[in-house]
Amino acid sequence: MKTLINLMKDESGASAAEYALILAIIGAAIALAAIALGNAVAVAMNRASNCVKSNSSTYSSNCV
Repeated sequence: MKTLINLMKDESGASAAEYALILAIIGAAIALAAIALGNAVAVAMNRASNCVKSNSSTYSSNCV
């Protein structure tokens, strides 16, 4: 009976679950930041590509 009481008082599993939840939240934040950064880089590359492709005698405000 004493081992059952000790088992119910043990909080090490709760600590592990809390750490896992924190790691999951941090991982999701990193993934969202990577997606946003990837989209921003793609837009910048497309703009640069369009500026290179365009006629150099035509000035475009997007190429500044």
